[in-house]
Parts: sequence; structure tokens; C-alpha cells
Amino acid sequence: MTTLTVGFRLGNDTVSRQVTVLVTETGVLHRAHGLYGKQPRLSAPEPSIALTTRNPNFEGENPLARPIADLRRHHASYTTKGYTRALIPPAVVRLDVKEHPPQAVVPHHELIQAFIGTAPNTPQPLDLAIKEFRDALGLPTRPPNVPWAPRDRAVPPRVAAMLRTLAHGSPITPAHRLPVGWTVTNEGVRLHVGTTGELLDWQAVIELQAALSAWLHFTKNTGESAPVNS
Repeated sequence: MTTLTVGFRLGNDTVSRQVTVLVTETGVLHRAHGLYGKQPRLSAPEPSIALTTRNPNFEGENPLARPIADLRRHHASYTTKGYTRALIPPAVVRLDVKEHPPQAVVPHHELIQAFIGTAPNTPQPLDLAIKEFRDALGLPTRPPNVPWAPRDRAVPPRVAAMLRTLAHGSPITPAHRLPVGWTVTNEGVRLHVGTTGELLDWQAVIELQAALSAWLHFTKNTGESAPVNS
């Protein structure tokens, strides 16, 4: 039995490390990383949340939507971190390996090794490989050469008021001061515990915003706030 995959392998010559990331047709993301010339270490497979949760927010979501988005995110993230050598350019490969069930969440060495040994070395953009992958599975794709731009969305009144506060150079702080808290200014976002604190960079703020949004969506139908671990 074969398994259709799309993925890539990037290298960082400065630290002599490499990373392999691929997504399978079932919606599982696999990742392996390590030193040049050494056996790679595999991270735990990441099955699509649409397959592993009963949350109604994810009902009807295509199981490949998030894994493909994560594939793009990993490619951009590792490239930013200096993994700029395309050891295996983005490619679609049908592997002669039967994939473990998504529920197993067991590192699949044979799958990774088959991808490394089978993938072609033909340079192409990641978007083209993803389109080929989606086409092979009969999934809809966005027509080429169609410009994309985010839609303008009305800013909620509360956010608009906070924007005005930042524009005036004033900080935004919690309504109730707590030993563990945060402060937002027009220069950055700072988390603090007591008298000590740390300023978050742009990427950390984006990840925090995504995590908070996910938590709010996850708990909005429970009727009460979920407990917060201290």
C-alpha cells in the first residue's frame, strides 16, 4: 500500500543541521531533524486536529487544511532560522510504505527514510508542490495568478479604543493588577511576574495571540471559563 506525501528537507550549513518536514494524505505532519550525516531524530507525528477532536468548531474542516498550513509555516520558520539549503526541494512523492494510523502518534522512521530516499531533486516552489499534492487528491485549489489580499474587517469598539490609547502613547494594562500580568505599549508587549518581566518579540506576540484566540474559541461553548493552571 502506498502513501502520498508532500514535503521538503532543508539544511543549515552554519550549524550543520537539517530538518525534514512532510504531510501525508491522511492529514498527519511528520518532522525529523538532526546533524548532517547523523541519524535524524523524529518528533511526534502531528495528526490533523480535525481528526482528533470532537470540538464543533472543527466540524466540516478538511483534515488537510491545517497540516498544509503548518507545512508552509515550518518552511518559512526554518528558512528564517538559516535553513536555506534545499537538500530536498519541495516535492510530492508516493511512497511504497503503509502509514501508521493517525491515532497511533508513533514516529514513523520508515516513512521519513522512504521520503528522503525517493524524493526528486527538482527545484520548485513550495506552493507548486502543495498544488500538485492537492490536485492528486482531488482537493480544490486557488486558481494561479489570482492576487490575494486580506479583507478589511471592522475593528470591534473595544479594540478601537485600545488602538487610540496606543496612538496617544499610553500603555494598556489589565483592569486588575495581578502578581502575574502584562503591559502593552506602542513599543511592545511585556509579561511580568512581580517586579521582573520580559519583552516579547514580534513572533512571540503572534504565537501568543493565536494561542489565546484558540483558547477563547475552545471554551466559548462550555458555558463557563476553563480552569487556568498556575
